Amino acid sequence: MDTIILSLLVDNTSGVLTRLSGLFARRGYNIDSITAGVTANPDITRITIVSRGDDRVLNLIVAQLRKQEDVRDVKVLDPASSVDRELILVKVMADVTNRRDIMAIAEIFRANVVDVQKDSMIIELTGSQSKLAALLDMLSEYQIAEIARTGITGLSRGSGDVRFL
Repeated sequence: MDTIILSLLVDNTSGVLTRLSGLFARRGYNIDSITAGVTANPDITRITIVSRGDDRVLNLIVAQLRKQEDVRDVKVLDPASSVDRELILVKVMADVTNRRDIMAIAEIFRANVVDVQKDSMIIELTGSQSKLAALLDMLSEYQIAEIARTGITGLSRGSGDVRFL
């Protein structure tokens, strides 16, 4: 199964996210991650959806999204011609004996330690999913208490098809 990253520009109206996620649910497509945020134009929201399926399913998803009234644009973000990132926060149980080791791991990944308590620390990292997975793998020998991930967001490279909305 292939992964697809879709970047949608939609009208910033109430219920648009519900309608789009409902479209996926009605057709039996799973959403691996979804992010949404206002663009430079407050009337437009960018939604990034990550899903999986074979070529037929992925083409159907794109076709269905393009038919939606609130959808202004749909782009399939090709990894070769786009940039995508994800943010992760990891709370690791840490005390005086292992705090330096955990901080050294964070430094290797250029992650930020954003909170330190007597018994834990929170590490923040932005990057590709493989970079985030590598950090989690390195931290796996420590007790990970909580993980929060934003989901992927991305943009196509260059200005070839940029529209200022």
